Amino acid sequence: MSTTSDTTTPLPSEEDASVLDALQHQVAVFARRAEQTRLGGLGQIRNSMDRAAYLLLNRLDQEGPMGVKALAAGMGIDSSTVTRQVAPLVDSGLVKRTSHPEDGRAVVLQLSPRGQARLAEVRASRRELMAMLTEEWSPEEREAFTTLLTRFNSTITTLHSQFSAGADPVSTAS
Repeated sequence: MSTTSDTTTPLPSEEDASVLDALQHQVAVFARRAEQTRLGGLGQIRNSMDRAAYLLLNRLDQEGPMGVKALAAGMGIDSSTVTRQVAPLVDSGLVKRTSHPEDGRAVVLQLSPRGQARLAEVRASRRELMAMLTEEWSPEEREAFTTLLTRFNSTITTLHSQFSAGADPVSTAS
């Protein structure tokens, strides 16, 4: 691989460029298909919860009660965005606001019992969809795809953080 003089990122070989072109195309197709279908599950639950709500509820379920700032930081979005997205979840009783156990002045968000039940329904529906989409895959293929997609998403998160912090991700990507 050769490098250019103004960056430390190596240029891809022709073979690598071809694979990278195919990858970027497949990621674009995936994004379009995911948005078209919303990959929201099957049956009556299908598309009954938007992506933002699902991700917020899932994070609260996995990490427990937390403040808006911590939730926003963990999701890589603005506190104002979290506040706007959480409001309907609170109004619908899926999330509740409570006092911080150590600092009664601070507010933390947590899943309500109703939110836990609703999240379980949505997860089951989405799990059924993933099973259907990968029914011809071996368990090892499912595991490998999950591992690679997780790694891909982690890299995107890191790159986004570098952009947000004003760093030049091209020179820090190696």
